[in-house]
Amino acid sequence: MIEYNKLIRDKIPEIIEASGKKCITEEMNTDTYIQYLDRKLNEELAEYQADKSLDELADLLEVIYAVVVARGYSVEELEQVRKEKAEKRGGFEKRLRLKGVIDSGSEES
Repeated sequence: MIEYNKLIRDKIPEIIEASGKKCITEEMNTDTYIQYLDRKLNEELAEYQADKSLDELADLLEVIYAVVVARGYSVEELEQVRKEKAEKRGGFEKRLRLKGVIDSGSEES
């Protein structure tokens, strides 16, 4: 038996069994589930960093949505907070890089 010990998508057991194999799964309690979601978030981010594909971004977004719900929020609440922050602080459309800040009391110019 190959051991994975990781969070998987809901239909993975069906896919495995359709291939003629058997799998062993368990349903996690909320605290453990959130821990595994956090691990999965790191895993998916690393996969995106390596691949830079839209497919990996979709996986990352799916995990983010699951984290939101597991922590008791809704995807709508997440989107509202995102919009509010974008209105207050802007987005990233201008592609700005902050190179430094000069204190008004500084002699540097």
